[in-house]
Amino acid sequence: MKILYYDCFCGISGDMNLGALIDLGVDKEYLIKEISKLHLDSKYEIRITKDMKKGIQGTKFDVLLNAHKHKHKHEHEHEHEHRNFSDIRNIIINSTLSDVVKASSISMFLRIAEAEADVHGKSVDEVRFHEVGAIDSIIDIVGAAIAIDYLKVDKIMASSVQVGGGFVNCAHGLIPIPAPATVKILKNIPIKSGIVSFETTTPTGAAILADNVKEYTDKIDFSIENIGYGLGSRDLEIPNVLRVYLGQKEITENIEEQYILETNIDDMNPEIYGYIEEKLFELGALDVYKTPIIMKKGRSAIKLSILVNSYIENDVLEVIFKETTSIGIRKYKVEKIMLKRDFLNVTTKYGDISVKVSYYQGKVIKYKPEYEDCKNAAIKNNIPILQVYNEVNKITENSKDIIH
Repeated sequence: MKILYYDCFCGISGDMNLGALIDLGVDKEYLIKEISKLHLDSKYEIRITKDMKKGIQGTKFDVLLNAHKHKHKHEHEHEHEHRNFSDIRNIIINSTLSDVVKASSISMFLRIAEAEADVHGKSVDEVRFHEVGAIDSIIDIVGAAIAIDYLKVDKIMASSVQVGGGFVNCAHGLIPIPAPATVKILKNIPIKSGIVSFETTTPTGAAILADNVKEYTDKIDFSIENIGYGLGSRDLEIPNVLRVYLGQKEITENIEEQYILETNIDDMNPEIYGYIEEKLFELGALDVYKTPIIMKKGRSAIKLSILVNSYIENDVLEVIFKETTSIGIRKYKVEKIMLKRDFLNVTTKYGDISVKVSYYQGKVIKYKPEYEDCKNAAIKNNIPILQVYNEVNKITENSKDIIH
């Protein structure tokens, strides 16, 4: 498994992220060429240099706007620095970037827009971006999507995120650090604060992490193959750098720490359970199941169990307390052990069917046709669904691509 790990001991910003990923091995000429596909009408220059922070050599990434144009066409430039989310979304959609990069970029910007809207009591479309809407931040976020796609990693991880401390001046006045939008974006993500009296994590940096990182841990349990350092602009008491690792981890099973939330319910209309399950899965619940039980005084009841990770726990609790008759929930930690798996496309006379293949100690031990594909093929061909399953099983049993 190829892993990208963010060591955020001094936080993260958009420019530090790109500097670190270039230092790690992202081709800078490729990055600049892809960024040019945005067709931004403002004149800018990307400057990538090597420098030092507290004796650590790394890469500095800067976006320089054309000063002459800014001075004489202030109104035009000002318009670019105060875009709303729709403006930014249209720039990305109308670019010639790949669909993957477009989707990732828009998703990161949406996180920032939603956070700003919540903080200022506005709708997403009413938010007028200042710092984040500037050309350099558009480049930072789209560049992040390009660089991450370039690395083709299997999993992105990060340490606890240092956010700094003190106060900072922005377009809205003097605000505490971390900035309210940054806090909102980092909801359910482990943070540390106060290492310096300065903003070490920006909304842009927070959005990059929140949208891409799948696991936060200060424990590194993979072999490090490469290291990159992205330099910040300030000289602080600690190295103002973002460190990233590219590593490998040999695994046969994936072990994840998760939680079971469960509650006993004996006084709710059973029809409501289907509605509750849909809402929980939309939030990202990993599993939802019901168990018939007998409570005190012989009352029939349902034990509702939800498997979650820590990032959506609070959202799940809100659904349970607001949408069910429950007034209490039990919580306990579990470890989920999962076989390594991938998906193969099998061409049958009924159409293409996706097959999930599971491995143990590097060998295939089981495979399973995807139900939705089999169902759609059965409906399309007006045949029993078992006929589709049998056809897929016959092909996979004889396929060297699967059985080895």
